Amino acid sequence: MTERAVHTMRTPNPERAEHALRPVRHAPGQGAWRRALTVAAPAATVPYLALKTAWLAGSRIGIPDGSVLLDPDPFLIAANAVTVAMDACVILLVLVLTRPWGLRVPAWLLTVPVFVATGLLAPIVTGFPGQLLVRLLGFGEGTAAKAVREPFLDPWVFNVVYTGFAIQGLALAGLFVPYARERWGRRWQGVPGPRLPSSTGVVAAAAAAAGLAVAAVYVYWALGGAAGLGSERAAAHSADTAVVSFVHGMCALAAGAGALILARGGALRARWPLGLAWIGAGAALSWGTWMLVVSAGPQLDGGEGPPAAALLAYAGQMITGSLAATVLARFLISRREG
Repeated sequence: MTERAVHTMRTPNPERAEHALRPVRHAPGQGAWRRALTVAAPAATVPYLALKTAWLAGSRIGIPDGSVLLDPDPFLIAANAVTVAMDACVILLVLVLTRPWGLRVPAWLLTVPVFVATGLLAPIVTGFPGQLLVRLLGFGEGTAAKAVREPFLDPWVFNVVYTGFAIQGLALAGLFVPYARERWGRRWQGVPGPRLPSSTGVVAAAAAAAGLAVAAVYVYWALGGAAGLGSERAAAHSADTAVVSFVHGMCALAAGAGALILARGGALRARWPLGLAWIGAGAALSWGTWMLVVSAGPQLDGGEGPPAAALLAYAGQMITGSLAATVLARFLISRREG
């Protein structure tokens, strides 16, 4: 063997050596449980998509006589079309989170819809089982509450649709966490680190204050308080509505607390305040915005419109979520810069 050949064998190619040191990025592993979630999430959209499509086509399935949904109002038609598109996006998200090309999707193009989906589905994942539990314990909607509520949808519709939403939320979470670990794991590992700039701290303090105020209002309503609700809503109060109010209050509180901890830094594992801020801000911003939009249209329960206090609560959710999301974004940017 010549000296040149020996030198070639012993001296590695610099380009090959550099390539060997680079982290190899693969699509998140497809274990049995991930394959199950990949099937479960799209399957869970079928009931909602089928019902909404049927209603858009003129079907009355699940709609009782006297329901406002029987009125072909342009706002309701547009709302049904929008919500169909939103739920169909779950299928697209599943593809992004499970296919190799999903790792090349621009970060903002993925995180924005996932943030909104988290915000819309997280209160259902926690609130719907809570409603089922209070009904099981005999504390569901009472006779007085049913008497003031106009017919809207058959009870089975809510059970089927919200079960689907809960499955969607759990499945998307189970798919997004390993995807995020694969793509951005360094940003939520370890501790938050040093305190963020003072301007971010002011925003976080505002988020915490707003979240605390919103949580206080919702918990007051959850405990049966009637101030600011209006006569019809106060009369319709039940254990079901109490669970919903409590969950929204806790989401607002989580958004403010998560933002404050992220801004202050410290030795707590970063995943916990990051999770609080992500879920809380998404829920507060998404549901606050949605409820304000719905309030501008015809009342689906056939009753009086939301009182000023309720509109202020929705606006407070939006403000809390927006402020917490700002802190969340600044934290993640700082981790990228580091």
